[in-house]
Amino acid sequence: MVSGDAAKEYVAGFSAGIAMVITGHPFDTVKVKLQAHNTKTQVKEYRNALHCTRRIISTEGVKGLYRGATSSFIGIALESSLFFGIYSQTKQLLQGESQISKPQLQVIIPSGAFVGAIISLILCPSELVKCRMQVQGKDSALSSYVRYNGPLDCALKTIKTEGIKGMFRGGLTTLLRESIGNAVFFTTYESSRYYMHSNLNHPKGQASKLLQDAGIGIITGGLSGMAFWATVLPLDVAKTVIQTNPDAKSSCNPMLTLYSIYRRFGLRGCYAGLGPTLARAFPANAAAIVTLELTAKMLGVKRD
Repeated sequence: MVSGDAAKEYVAGFSAGIAMVITGHPFDTVKVKLQAHNTKTQVKEYRNALHCTRRIISTEGVKGLYRGATSSFIGIALESSLFFGIYSQTKQLLQGESQISKPQLQVIIPSGAFVGAIISLILCPSELVKCRMQVQGKDSALSSYVRYNGPLDCALKTIKTEGIKGMFRGGLTTLLRESIGNAVFFTTYESSRYYMHSNLNHPKGQASKLLQDAGIGIITGGLSGMAFWATVLPLDVAKTVIQTNPDAKSSCNPMLTLYSIYRRFGLRGCYAGLGPTLARAFPANAAAIVTLELTAKMLGVKRD
């Protein structure tokens, strides 16, 4: 049975997910294209993130940057709701009756890893659809990819050609990315949030306190998002390559995929899309955390 406060955490998390998609999806589209096309052959399709962005806008307009956003809204909003709701409940369960306010790594790390493993089951199929929608575009150089009319068409064609298991292609890589990444995310978030609240003076007046909370949310959310992606980007590159490979019989082993990329492109290939990923990580996660904190406060949820 989910308590009243726990249910409100899920609602706040859902709002955070919507804020994250609106803010971060264009950056994600550029990242996916760089990962999918700049790791296929020795000749790079895009010189850099700016070149990729210009190509998308020139061929598809601004709406091209939001290609696959429908599946992102569904996947990330649900993921974010579960993400923060399950994390909060798991942390409370592991803390028990402990009243220690200082972040406890022995609680935060397993809670983050556990919620990461759970949400990977939702993220894997939604991100597969999103990535396949994002890589197609209107560029003639991308003709090796199947053309989809929309997210539903993409899902149906995937199931028709690869079966239900095709929707979970890259599942192991997604699980590893989310488990490791979210342990890092929440460790950074809880530690930086505790440090800032402990060392800043508490302002008088509701408006001043609201501004301070928003500022703390921007910094802690942005730093946590960057820490997540800096840690697990190679796994994300492997996931993109696995999920967008037109050959359904190609390897789904993330280590073999990364080794293949490393042999051809070196360490730089394993960090393809680093620029737009970090550029997206700060504003998208800052928006998510600020929305989470403010929504929780509006709903009357008391946060540690």
